[in-house]
Amino acid sequence: MRWSTCADADGTERAAVWRDDRLYPTRTTLIELLGDDGTRLRSAAEAALRGPGVDPATVTLLPPIPRPPSVRDFMAFEEHVVTASAAIGLTVDPLWYRQPVFYFTNPAALRGANDTVPISPGSTMFDYELEVAAVVGREGADLSPAEAVEHIAGYLIFCDWSARDLQGEEMKLNLGPAKGKDSASSCGPWMLTPDELPAAAAMTASVNGKPYSSGSLDTLHWSFGEMIAYASRGTRVLPGDLIGSGTVGTGCILELSRVHGADAYPYLSPGDRVRLEVDGLGAIDVRITAGVPVRPLREEHA
Repeated sequence: MRWSTCADADGTERAAVWRDDRLYPTRTTLIELLGDDGTRLRSAAEAALRGPGVDPATVTLLPPIPRPPSVRDFMAFEEHVVTASAAIGLTVDPLWYRQPVFYFTNPAALRGANDTVPISPGSTMFDYELEVAAVVGREGADLSPAEAVEHIAGYLIFCDWSARDLQGEEMKLNLGPAKGKDSASSCGPWMLTPDELPAAAAMTASVNGKPYSSGSLDTLHWSFGEMIAYASRGTRVLPGDLIGSGTVGTGCILELSRVHGADAYPYLSPGDRVRLEVDGLGAIDVRITAGVPVRPLREEHA
């Protein structure tokens, strides 16, 4: 099943299930349908599909989980870790092969699959990151990888928009990334239930129609079960939490410019059109816009 969250003309948010090219809204939100083994989702779909359905063009598609309790973004693709590390003059720490690693990003910055994306204030090295995220379906703590897999409600495309220049500066201080990845993350257009996701789903990206990235979901070094198990260690994962895979190999401009040169793969500018696609998960297709000016933190005195 494919599940989206849509907003009516009056702003009311409702979960809706897809059949072919039509949406069938429910009377509740998607996060309210989580929390069990999928029974609520199946029951809600059966009820909604008895209705007439609506044309997706008549509603606004929001992020499938508009306000997730948390967003953890991992680095689980080896090719990206190796190439991105080299791009900033580092080698991969052996610890990466012994345990997964993630950072918390900003749930309030989540955007839908077709919402415009402003460049982070002050950045001239704005980048996309082509990822898949798992949606946690029910609460769990100290899970094993096998148990964690059973807690996944579905998957969606996730894009961790990154200001590489801001990221590089702030991480010199041994914290972060923070503002380098704080302005926007895109996801959607729908959440696909696990039974329908191809194991070797193709992942591609283009900028202004030019092919940029090409990878496959089955090249993950750390599985989603392992990532969620690690995230749950000593704490809880909650229904609606997003667990990002990190960037697939070749899945960002940082990597591509490292291998092929910045002239061949320049960073994003206002007006650029970025399209990210994953088999079964649809596409994020957005326009990049100018960011707001940087406002000084302190007044400059002559």
